[in-house]
Formats: sequence, structure tokens, C-alpha cells
Amino acid sequence: MIARTSALGHTAHPHILFVAGRELTYTRNDVLTRALRRQGTALDVIGVSQQVRSISRTTAHLLPMLASRLLRHRYDLVMVGFYGYLLAPAVRMFTQAPLLFDAFVSNYDTLCFDRQVVAPTSLLGRAIYQFDAHICRSVHHLLLDTPQHVAYFVDTFGLDARRISWIPVGCNEEIFYPRPAPSKHDTTVVLHYSTFLPLHGVDVILRAAAHLRAKPVHFRLIGDGPLFDAMKGLAAELHLKNVEFLPPVPLAFLAEEIANAHICLGGHFGSSGKSQRVVPGKIYQMMASRRAIIAADSPANRALLAHGISALLTPAGDPEQLASAILHLHENPALCASLADGAYHTFEMECSEQVIGARLSSIMTALLA
Repeated sequence: MIARTSALGHTAHPHILFVAGRELTYTRNDVLTRALRRQGTALDVIGVSQQVRSISRTTAHLLPMLASRLLRHRYDLVMVGFYGYLLAPAVRMFTQAPLLFDAFVSNYDTLCFDRQVVAPTSLLGRAIYQFDAHICRSVHHLLLDTPQHVAYFVDTFGLDARRISWIPVGCNEEIFYPRPAPSKHDTTVVLHYSTFLPLHGVDVILRAAAHLRAKPVHFRLIGDGPLFDAMKGLAAELHLKNVEFLPPVPLAFLAEEIANAHICLGGHFGSSGKSQRVVPGKIYQMMASRRAIIAADSPANRALLAHGISALLTPAGDPEQLASAILHLHENPALCASLADGAYHTFEMECSEQVIGARLSSIMTALLA
């Protein structure tokens, strides 16, 4: 798929190419391209629309198209979106244009520490580290999602902080926007959705549900993933009758689920290093939907959300504190409404498509200069 829109606020009307290894509908890629178009950026886009099952096969499919575009057209700047670690070297091979790379995550951190599928001191672990470091050092400028993630990349890979910027993830505002609050209720609906990875801390949510089994609080857990069966097993072990497991749903239906929830659990409630450095994408969606949020009290979340104003923050890995926060909101609907308003105000000021587009355009203008 190749698409073309209109111009970046620059007197020379620069020609920019965006290419990504994950699907263009993946939230990070979708928001960045939408935000740039809001700014009137002249943007060619290369990527796939369907869900990517294999990064390597998708990259192999895109490489000939990418090489052809770079050889036939002169671009003033190339932006490699997520997942672009395998695409960045090809860009460097075929063009001298400045390369803006949205690293978004570290393979080394994800595989060796977050998911723990590779030992960091193993031969493969060291190779993954060198791969990440080499790609990040070879580009002109790097994008990440939080200041905490920037600090991690600088410290871990020895990068120059002046060559890195952070842009919040945000969300698609045509899908996620304020809807009327649920009507007066006897039962409080608590929503969480994830891909059931360790950093999501679904076990913490289930143990919080166990503390609230005698209260009129109902949990809806949407999604699937590596730990899904284990979490279903834990729910059975805890004899939970107040938890409902639902399959993944499209984004449009997810927005409706948020609209029907009284409380949204943003996470990440796991205690891994990565969970402390990132703001979960679902939090932006919940903020844009103007819903009361409970999130983990991590450095990244704390930099965005103010406890008691735009969210309630509870310690990661602590089901008792999470249960206490849920019960507090269940008993205080006025606080729910206040937190929802605070979350939406913060979203508009800090992480809307308009804000993201302006910051990204500023970074690109500096690179073009």
C-alpha cells in the first residue's frame, strides 16, 4: 500500500516517506501518521494494512517496494515507524536523507528482561544487545514514547540524549472520544484489556477481584495472549464469580466497552523494569474517552497522571491497594466523574493528535535544517 497526502509547515515543502514493519493500523504507526497529516505534512506511506503475523516475512515483502521508492524518488526525510529495526539499514543503504527512527521498544529489554525468553548474558542475548545498539546509533534521530524510556536507551546503549526525543503514544481520536457516562448503577463495571503479557499484571487484578468478591463490582477482562490460560486457571483457583473473560474485540468495539465501564484499569500492574518506563497505550484511549482510570504508580504514569486529579495511582504488584482504590471509586461516583474530567483535560493538553503532530513536525523541521 502506498498513500500520499499534502505538506509539512516548511517553506521548501519537503517530501517525506514513512515506512513501518508492523501494520499501519498498529496504534503507534496510526497515530504518528494521523498526527502528521493533521499538520499538513507531504507524506508517502509504505506498509501493510492487515495484521502482521511475522515481522520478518512482512519486512521481506516491504524491502523491494522500499528500495524501489528510494531509488525512484528523492525524499527529504525518511521516517521508519514501528517495527522498523529490520528496515532502517535498507533506508541507510539507498538514501542519504535524514532518517528518523521510531524505536518504540528495545528488543534486548523485551526478550531478555520483560518476557525473559533469552538470557541477557547468553550469546544470543549479547547479539540482540549489539543489534539494538547498532541500529539506534546508525540513525540520525531516535523516537521513544516516554522520558523514562529515553533515559533507559541512553544508559543501556550509550546513546547521545541530544539525538533522542519522546512522543507520547496517544490514540486514534476518531475512535476514542468522550461518550455519555453509564447510567446510575447498582453494580460497578471495571474494565481491563490486554494481551496477557507478564508486565500487564493480570494476576494482580484477579487477586484484587478476590478481595471484592462480596461487593457489587464486576470485572470484564478482554483479550488473549501467552498468560491467558494461566490467568483463567488462577481465577478458577480463587473461585471468582465476579470476573468475566472475553475474547479480543476490534478497536471500535473496545471504545464501546470503555464507554460502558465505570472504572478502567490502565496498568501496567506488573513490576518489570519495562512496566515502570512506559505508559500503557490503553491509558491514552481511556483518557480520550473521559473515563475514571486506576493505573500503576510507575515513574512513567506518574509523569503523565496526577493522583487524585486525573487518575488513582496504586503500587504495582499490590492487589490489596488496587482493590481499595476500586472500592473507593465504587463508593464515590462524584470522584469517578472528577477523575474522568481530569484525565480528558490532560489528554487534550499533553497527548492529543494535535499535540503529537506539532511536536513531531518540530523534530522533523530541526532535522531538515
